[in-house]
Amino acid sequence: MAFTRATGKHRAPSRMTRRSANIAGIATLATAGVVGTLASPAVAAPTATVDTGLTQAIVIGDSLADQLGAQADAQKQAAAKAQAQAAAEAAAKRAAEQRAQEAREAKERAAREAERKRLNSFVAPIAGSYVSTGYKTGGSLWSSGSHTGIDFHAGIGTSVHAVGLGTVVEAGDGGAYGNNIVIRMNDGTYTQYGHLSVIQVSVGQTVEPGQQIALSGNTGNTTGPHLHFEARTGPEYGSDIDPIAYLRSHGVTV
Repeated sequence: MAFTRATGKHRAPSRMTRRSANIAGIATLATAGVVGTLASPAVAAPTATVDTGLTQAIVIGDSLADQLGAQADAQKQAAAKAQAQAAAEAAAKRAAEQRAQEAREAKERAAREAERKRLNSFVAPIAGSYVSTGYKTGGSLWSSGSHTGIDFHAGIGTSVHAVGLGTVVEAGDGGAYGNNIVIRMNDGTYTQYGHLSVIQVSVGQTVEPGQQIALSGNTGNTTGPHLHFEARTGPEYGSDIDPIAYLRSHGVTV
């Protein structure tokens, strides 16, 4: 008696069919990423790691932030260093300017002091000469009976200098003195220069120590060329004082 295969919805699938279906289901589950939960421990496949890119983005972000922070710190340090250097340079410049100003002021003070000393100094009326006739020397050559000044040896045309700072109060004919100059000195005394060949200043002019004011000569009552020099308390004849003592009191060796 022959047997036939049962048909209908209650027919059991064959072994081959069941195996194929199982393989297909496993493949589907594997594709869905859940095969690891269904397989037995003995046959479970290694769990796959899905790279979403999140971890890499966090690492890159942290690294970039560190770099930017380091750059910012470096910029701050550079700015602080530049500021400190600029402040130091400015301070050095101010100090240099202050030193230069102090040096200029010191130089100006020294120049003013030197000028003050120069203007307050005295010199001999003729450089390198000597006294040929002394003060109060007696004789008939002088109407007063004695010499009212001193004579400096000098040939005609020798340079005559103002002995100190003063103002010319007389410049011209002085009678027996010939061509003469009278200067009111800065200390209130007077000096007189007689027997001149040439007068080189005028009344009212200010003269300084050592300034050339005339050339010596042989004018007026004289026995030969020389310079007659007087020191006086006033501008007129008869107010004479010892000219050698006068010059020496002002530091002039005669």
